[in-house]
Amino acid sequence: MRKLIILAGLMAILLVPVVTAAVEKAPRITDREIVERLTRLEEGQKALNKRIDDLRAEMNGRFQAMDKRFDMLQWMFGFFIAISLVILGFVLRMQWQMQRRQTRLEATLGAHKDELAFLKNLIEKLLPPKGVL
Repeated sequence: MRKLIILAGLMAILLVPVVTAAVEKAPRITDREIVERLTRLEEGQKALNKRIDDLRAEMNGRFQAMDKRFDMLQWMFGFFIAISLVILGFVLRMQWQMQRRQTRLEATLGAHKDELAFLKNLIEKLLPPKGVL
């Protein structure tokens, strides 16, 4: 039992410096140094906030410029569609008028054909037979 106590004591004596060597002692910081570092951190935070605000303002300006471009593009697209519809309207109206004229012309030609056939038949009836003259 005595050997066990001596062995435990030796182990404790040998391990204590190892445990204490594993812990690094930090240098002492005074209250003044803490206040100075906090002040620098606050100044850096303010500078970062100002920079973020500037970037946000710049980004908003770019978004407004893009909105203006999209408005212009939308206006131009609407104008293009309106012009296209006007041209399509003119073409369709011309097609309709040409169809109407063609129908009237066909009706007139049909009437002329009937009149010519009547006149030809009348002339054939009025002419003497071929062998008489």
